Amino acid sequence: MKIGFVGLGNMGLPMALNLIKAGHQVTGFDLVKSQLDAFAAAGGIVAVDANATAKDVDVLISMLPASRHVERLYLGDTGLLANANPKTLLIDCSTISPKVAQTVAAAAKAKSFVMIDAPVSGGTAGAQAGTLTFMVGGDASAVECARPLLEKMGKNIFHAGTNGAGQTVKVCNNMMLGIQMLGTSEALRLGIANGMDPKVLSDIMSKSSGRNWALELYNPCPGVMENVPSSKGYAGGFGVDLMLKDLGLAVENAENLDASVPLGKLAQQLYETHSKAGNGQLDFSSVFNLKK
Repeated sequence: MKIGFVGLGNMGLPMALNLIKAGHQVTGFDLVKSQLDAFAAAGGIVAVDANATAKDVDVLISMLPASRHVERLYLGDTGLLANANPKTLLIDCSTISPKVAQTVAAAAKAKSFVMIDAPVSGGTAGAQAGTLTFMVGGDASAVECARPLLEKMGKNIFHAGTNGAGQTVKVCNNMMLGIQMLGTSEALRLGIANGMDPKVLSDIMSKSSGRNWALELYNPCPGVMENVPSSKGYAGGFGVDLMLKDLGLAVENAENLDASVPLGKLAQQLYETHSKAGNGQLDFSSVFNLKK
């Protein structure tokens, strides 16, 4: 199958490489040359621009930072919807506003395209291992068409509902994750202040009622766990500014629906404080070092 891939960042690149390993022909584009070089070295075909990735492909996948980037890619006279073949299946794996996902999908449908939103969970490690979880919004038939490809990049594929439903699940999930990481960090800090070994404390809590993903698989305390950002100077992974963006999406969505998310709002404020202190590009688990 011929695939176009726009957005070869920390998540998009390993996803695209897994498609290449599965035997697909992948044409990709990114604004960062080093990412394109790594993509080409693994057998990817580098496109001259985003629109060129959609030429003569069966499927176009996008993995971009924010709603505005997705709108810019697909909409308008220079967007993919105006230049690609309507027979191309469109899969947007970015994490964006559910409302924007619905708007872009409606514009795609008006031009006879089939589009699904398929944001992911699992971090860079999951992207590299091909064990991501996909939260998919769109028609059931489109989801089934996309499933064989998604299964090359992920382990769990969930059909959440109509267009935008995948994004709704994602913003809910990431709001919970952001809150969870703050709580885990506070608990570990309190234990350390009492003289506890953070690894011993983590082991005990992970077998108790406080167990959670951040504690067990992504521990924010340096030295407790190997091969996680906290033991690599908080490099790589999922950036503070990306978590802040996702929390902003969750809070915005809640305000539009008059839903109450006080912890979500507090988490947004705390990650914003951490980002403004110069930590925006570090992994979000670096909130472990958030100052009072």
